Amino acid sequence: MLTLTPIILALLYGFAAYQMSSWRTRRHLDANSRELDDAALSELTGRMAEAQGIPPFKVHIYDIEPVNGLAAPDGRIFITRGFHDKYRAGEVTAKELASVIAHEMGHVALGHTRRRMIDFSGQNAMRTALALILNRLIPGVGVWIAGGLTSLLAARLSRRDEYEADAYASALLVKSGIGTGPQKQMFRKLDAMAHGGHSMPAWITSHPKPEQRIAAIESNEKRWGVR
Repeated sequence: MLTLTPIILALLYGFAAYQMSSWRTRRHLDANSRELDDAALSELTGRMAEAQGIPPFKVHIYDIEPVNGLAAPDGRIFITRGFHDKYRAGEVTAKELASVIAHEMGHVALGHTRRRMIDFSGQNAMRTALALILNRLIPGVGVWIAGGLTSLLAARLSRRDEYEADAYASALLVKSGIGTGPQKQMFRKLDAMAHGGHSMPAWITSHPKPEQRIAAIESNEKRWGVR
């Protein structure tokens, strides 16, 4: 008869591991980031804040080379130095970079960082439970199958979060008068970078394909009656 003890322990371990990871991430970001100081971007983020009815918010530059954006567990928004360098070089416009910021704001507003904590704990418990069951049926192989199944679930949840954050960003960009054009163009540029001999932008490697995200944005526009 299966006992619930390993599952409970897995949940507790997952929660503790997430808290430790969040603490380490916060310390690392504090030591390796600075506040973004750019008039054009501040004007755009100000418009987005006004559209949401919130005070102006800060955006931080995370001092690493990969092209990426992220929402920290504490709600702060970051773009990487690599992304900011492309903006300064004229490869990315202020509105395009603002669309990335809007996407990360979506992750914060929709509670994805908190939900990922629950998912992280739940996936550990699910992996433990499946391993216990499958190892009885397929000794020595069950643990690998359990790991594979939970990884597939995690990927599906991650893709769902990305589409939700894209939709949030689209609505915010429309409401703030920026529109979704820069958002779609940002995906096209990142896709071109990935297929033009450049290193794959981190912002799209673990996300749905750019053409799928653009199609989803355009589907939302039709549903919302946005031209």
